[in-house]
Amino acid sequence: MPESATSQGGAAGREMAPAPDPRRWQALAVCLVAGFMTLLDVSIVNVALPSIRNDLRSPESDLQWVLSGYALAFGLLLIPAGRLGDARGRRVVFLAGLALFTLASAACGAAHSSTWLVVARVIQGFGGALISPQISALIQQMFSGQERGRAFGMFSTVVGISTAVGPLLGGLLIQAAGREGGWRWVFLVNLPLGIVCFLLARRLLPDTPAAGRVRPRDLDPVGVLLLGAGVLALLLPFVQEQQWSGDGKWLLVVVAVVLLAAFAGWEARCGRHGTVPVLDLSLFRLHSYWLGCLLSLLYFAGFTSIFFISTLYLQAGLHCTALQAGLAITPFALGAAAAAGPGGRMVSRYGRPLVVVGLSMVVVGLAATAFAVHIVPGRSVAWAMAAPLLLAGVGSGLVIAPNLTLTLSQVPVVGGGSAAGTLQTGQRVGSAIGIAAVGSVFFARLPSEGWRSAFDSGLIVSIAFVLGALVLAMTDVALTRRRTRRQDGLSGWKGDHDEQPHR
Repeated sequence: MPESATSQGGAAGREMAPAPDPRRWQALAVCLVAGFMTLLDVSIVNVALPSIRNDLRSPESDLQWVLSGYALAFGLLLIPAGRLGDARGRRVVFLAGLALFTLASAACGAAHSSTWLVVARVIQGFGGALISPQISALIQQMFSGQERGRAFGMFSTVVGISTAVGPLLGGLLIQAAGREGGWRWVFLVNLPLGIVCFLLARRLLPDTPAAGRVRPRDLDPVGVLLLGAGVLALLLPFVQEQQWSGDGKWLLVVVAVVLLAAFAGWEARCGRHGTVPVLDLSLFRLHSYWLGCLLSLLYFAGFTSIFFISTLYLQAGLHCTALQAGLAITPFALGAAAAAGPGGRMVSRYGRPLVVVGLSMVVVGLAATAFAVHIVPGRSVAWAMAAPLLLAGVGSGLVIAPNLTLTLSQVPVVGGGSAAGTLQTGQRVGSAIGIAAVGSVFFARLPSEGWRSAFDSGLIVSIAFVLGALVLAMTDVALTRRRTRRQDGLSGWKGDHDEQPHR
């Protein structure tokens, strides 16, 4: 009888523990494919820009907005989208984002003007932002223990692969479909994937048990609008430099400063009144966090703009095919993907000096790329760029993952999601700023100095952003070592002082 009771009690205890969803790995596959699509569209579009320029007669500013608009829309909505998924249900928000992203991809592929394409790209960025935070949240919801680690590892692999194959896949699609209209397939390839993902996600993804209603103010729409308007006002005079004559456009920089100051004031007010802000300013009291965010913004401004000017130079300036251009810049992404794993493991041992090494490699690699452009004639430069870009890519892998770890090292676990979302927002905003700044210099030099000189000038601006990140990291390492020596000296002096009476 006792034995029976015991077995019944054990069975009841087992029944109380929720069984893992038997379809969780299939659901993860759906999430990974959707994440792959949204991240692929960051890099795959670069090789399509020269074809878009010729087919739609796009001005230079619109080409910049094709990239910056997606990055900016993606970045601005990341944090509110994550909050919306937690409140309304991750499955619902994921499906809404996937539907929006797929429809916007169809609109991009059907664009008959550059304005149409830019608007569709912004909407596509909003769709990607709705999807991205739900993937991490769903992994946490569906998996636990070692399985969760495996799932996040698979997601990290997909992130690396999507970046690496983007330029190459874009080149292959344009090569197969033809140079004139082939660029449309860079977007249309998302349609079958998006439709299949949507149907499978409806059936496989779990609901969010705690989902309920959410008030609009809980998403901080005022903060999102102020931040978006401020960054937009900052970008406009750079992107539109060639189209808007006169110096009056630079007054928008003053407007941007006012709007961003108003944004900071509004976010501080939200914190005081108990409303969850889009940007938790208290996080920036942590030294490692504000330093990592600033370093990340500068670095993303530098390295993402490289692909923009490289593909234009190779295809429009040297008349390389889209496939050749994609192959030329793929080594950077391959190097970054290969070094990201070891970099994530080594950061606990070496800390910020590892980031310094990575940034130094990126600077050397980019400088060697500029040198290769000068010493190798004609289309052969596409192959000469591969080795230095591979070096820069390996350096990039030693920057992004380690910096993420260091940036979040002092953040309490309860605020980890918000902190990571804020960091990603800074990365996307940095990308938009970098493309605007580098593009404005590139297109300003192009008419009078030619393609090679324009590429050099743009690359110098990219290197300057990365150098800014390097100086910041080196300063932090130097100050940290000085503080450590001072503390060791004080503790040593105190120890000697305490031992004096015993001598």
